[in-house]
Amino acid sequence: MNVHQELPSWLLNFQQQNTPGNRPFVTLSYAQSLDGSIALNDREPLVLSGAESLRLTHQLRSLHDGILVGIGTVLSDDPQLTVRHWDGESPQPIILDSQCRIPAAARLRHRAEKSTWVLTTSEAGWQNIEGIEIHPMQADEHGRVCLNHALEFLYGRGIKRLMVEGGAQVITSFLKAGVVDALVLTICPRMIGGYKAVQDLDLTSTSRLVRLQPMHSARLDEDIVVWGHFATEACLESL
Repeated sequence: MNVHQELPSWLLNFQQQNTPGNRPFVTLSYAQSLDGSIALNDREPLVLSGAESLRLTHQLRSLHDGILVGIGTVLSDDPQLTVRHWDGESPQPIILDSQCRIPAAARLRHRAEKSTWVLTTSEAGWQNIEGIEIHPMQADEHGRVCLNHALEFLYGRGIKRLMVEGGAQVITSFLKAGVVDALVLTICPRMIGGYKAVQDLDLTSTSRLVRLQPMHSARLDEDIVVWGHFATEACLESL
């Protein structure tokens, strides 16, 4: 069984057995260098994944109802968030954009098949912008979109399986909030010394450390794909 069969099979089974109930099942998926970088220090985007890893990412997208990125990813990468390299339906594109900074020229505003949902804390008059749907959200203590409120909203809108792809602030926020159910990490054989995917998680105790348990891995051309679900050290010690 190759990784295009093994990983999706594991993910679908795990989703079915671990439905959160009041929010979407969240799959965090991104690519990084050997040293954990996702961009150069000036945050200039990098193409890290190989062709087969990209196909796998698009395959995984097809297994989710929605796909979410932060506005930083939109501004730097101008993604399409479609399933172009795999047969399947593209998920609903969702952006966390607290100040509604999405550019008029962004490709996500010009998708014929689906309007992009923008989750924001801004109360500006953004309700009638072509190509996007604006959804006001509660703000957290930092003025950003409250993830718990956003996930409840998405669940109510039919998003039962959500794929989160980045960038660093979004990755860190989801990890800190403890709402990541599965991780799919592509590790590319390069040293970058740049902008890291995971920032400060504010962990104050070893009992709050998380690990993949169990951890699965496979080689995909030059890349290594690692996947699994998170368990805290405290939970593992009680087993």
